[in-house]
Amino acid sequence: MSQTNELPRVSKVSPADPVIAFAVKLGTALHQYGMPAHLLEGTMQAVASRLGLDGNFFVTPTGIFASFGTPEEQRTTMVRVEPGQVNLEKTILLDELTRSVLAGETDTAAAAVQVDEIVARPSRYGPVVTAACFGLASATSARFFGGGWREVSGAAIIGVATGLLAILLERGGATARLFEPVGSMVAAALAVVAAQLFMPSSVYVMTVAGLIVMLPGLTLTIAMREIASQNLVAGTARLTGAVLAFIGMGFGVALGGQAARFFPGASTAAEPIPLPFWTEFPALLLASVGFTVLFRARPRDYLSILTATVIAFWGARAGTSMLGPELGVCVGAMSLGVTANAISRILNRPSATWVVPGLMVLVPGSLGFGSVSQFIASDVVSGVETAFRMLLVAVGLVTGLLLSNVIVTPRREV
Repeated sequence: MSQTNELPRVSKVSPADPVIAFAVKLGTALHQYGMPAHLLEGTMQAVASRLGLDGNFFVTPTGIFASFGTPEEQRTTMVRVEPGQVNLEKTILLDELTRSVLAGETDTAAAAVQVDEIVARPSRYGPVVTAACFGLASATSARFFGGGWREVSGAAIIGVATGLLAILLERGGATARLFEPVGSMVAAALAVVAAQLFMPSSVYVMTVAGLIVMLPGLTLTIAMREIASQNLVAGTARLTGAVLAFIGMGFGVALGGQAARFFPGASTAAEPIPLPFWTEFPALLLASVGFTVLFRARPRDYLSILTATVIAFWGARAGTSMLGPELGVCVGAMSLGVTANAISRILNRPSATWVVPGLMVLVPGSLGFGSVSQFIASDVVSGVETAFRMLLVAVGLVTGLLLSNVIVTPRREV
C-alpha cells in the first residue's frame, strides 16, 4: 500500500473527536479478537500518527490505556477489555476498514460505526458445525499424537462433547470461566469410558487430544513472544493466565480420572497402535477444516490455512528428525513465519490468518498439561522436566517466528 501523507500534529483534542473514537474502538475490537499486545500497540500508534494525533498506548491482556495530545495536555482513556475468541474473519475486515480510513476513502466517524457493525456480526458457523469441528480437531490431534483408530474415535467423541459444553457455557456469560476445569473433568471421564468401549486404547492420548482446543498453548506462545518483544507486563500477565489455566485443567482431569473407580481391574495405560503413515495426509486436510471453523475464518481462507498447517507440521517434523524436538519446533515456526509473511505481503492481509492456525500443530500445550498431570500424581521430578521442556518448546517457537521476520520482513499492520 502506498504511504499517505501524515496530517498536522494535534496538540489539543476534543472529547468528541471522531479520530479518537475510531482509534479506541479499533484497538478494543482488535484486542478482543486476540491481537498480541506488542502488535496492537504498534497498530494503534501507527493509526494515530497517520491521522495526525499525538498518541501513546499501553496494552495488557485485559485492558487498553490510550493517551492523546501533548504530555502537558493529555487526555487519557482506559478501556477494560474482556479477552475474546480469535476471529480471523473479523480481524481481516477490521484490517481492510483501517486501510480504507488511512487511504482517505472512509472518514473516521463512519469507520467507528462500521467497527461496531463488524463486532456485532453473528457467527458464520452455527453450534452444530462448531461442535462437529471440535470433534474433528480432537480426532486429527489423536492421529498426530500417534494414536490408532481407537484413540481417534474416542477423541472425536470427547471433542464433540467439549464443543457442546463450550457452546452451553458461553451462552451462560459468567459461567464461561468454568469451561477449562469443567471441560477437562468431562473429557477425562469420557476418556476412561471410551477406553472401555475401544479396548485396548490409551486414556492419555484420548484425553490430551480431546482437550487440544482448550489447552492454552497458543496463549503461552503469545506470552513468550510479548516478553521477547519487551512487553513485560502484558507477557507476564498472559503467562500467569496460561499457567493457571494449566493448573485448573490438571485438577479437572484428576477429578474426571476418578471415573476409573467404576471399572475396577480395567487397564487405562494401554499403548496405542499407530495408524499407517499415509493417514497423516487426510488428517492434515481435516484438521485445517476444523481450524477454519474454530478460528472463525472465511471458507475461502481454507486453502491458506491448509498451506500454513502443512508447512508448520512438516517443517517441525523435518527439523525434529535433524535437530531434536525443541529445535525442530523452531524450524517449523520459522517456516510458518516466512510463509505467512510472504503471503501477507502479496495478498495484503494480516499474517495472523496463517500464523494462528499453523501454530496449533506446534504449540506446547500438551507438554504443559502433561507436566501438571505429573505434579498431581506426585511425580515431581518428571513434572519439572516436562515443564522445562514446555518452556524450551515455547522459546523455540518464538525464536523461529522472530527469525522469520528477519528472513522476510512482515507487512506493516497498517
